[in-house]
Amino acid sequence: MISEPTSNFETQPNFVFVNPQLGENIGSAARGMLNFGITKMVLVSPREGWLSSQAIARASGASSLLDEARIYQDVESAIQNYSYVFATTARRRGLVKEVVTPEVAMNKTMRLMAEGNKVAFLFGPERTGLENKDITLANEYVFIPTNPEFSSLNLAHSAVLLAYVWRQQKYQSSQPSAEDKEYLASVASKMVLANYFIRDLEGTGYFEPENRIDSMKEYLRNLILRMDMTEGEVKTFHRIRKALSGNNE
Repeated sequence: MISEPTSNFETQPNFVFVNPQLGENIGSAARGMLNFGITKMVLVSPREGWLSSQAIARASGASSLLDEARIYQDVESAIQNYSYVFATTARRRGLVKEVVTPEVAMNKTMRLMAEGNKVAFLFGPERTGLENKDITLANEYVFIPTNPEFSSLNLAHSAVLLAYVWRQQKYQSSQPSAEDKEYLASVASKMVLANYFIRDLEGTGYFEPENRIDSMKEYLRNLILRMDMTEGEVKTFHRIRKALSGNNE
């Protein structure tokens, strides 16, 4: 058993499966995790013989996660190196813990990890979910809002759902910040540009024949209005227009 997380563990949340009973579910979870970029797996007291042919078949190309899974005897040992722990549940409990959605949890995970913290998510056994003694070790609950009349989630489903939300948050965090974004030009800005182009083209013979002048002007306006231009690009077109027409307005 290896006790220290590797660099991969430090750059993604860690999925810790507590007392998983079926190798097939572990394999399916591995496949879903890898689909969304979670490449490491932690198991706490899995049932003997869990690494079966069925588990490998269900992993369907993600068997490396099974081969490299870290195995611990108890939850406390498994999470001792992590500074923040979420416990997943499909039902609300009476314990005094903050309850958040997967989206809120993964958003917080992104912030915590950006500050150098290691984060773990606990998943309970298929039939019973996490025991209270394990939940008390967590900082917060992640409540997965399922149908209250049929709330039990397959282990792999829970893992895939959380992995997807992680991937979504990671993708969004890689998008340009508000300071870096160039916003698209307004309709008003593009209309001004179109009208200047029309003015500059009038008298050049472009709008001919006479019976088509109005439709040609309308076409030019529509052409410019449907372009996805930034304000900076509108200014560039104004400079081009002025250079071609010799008109500084």
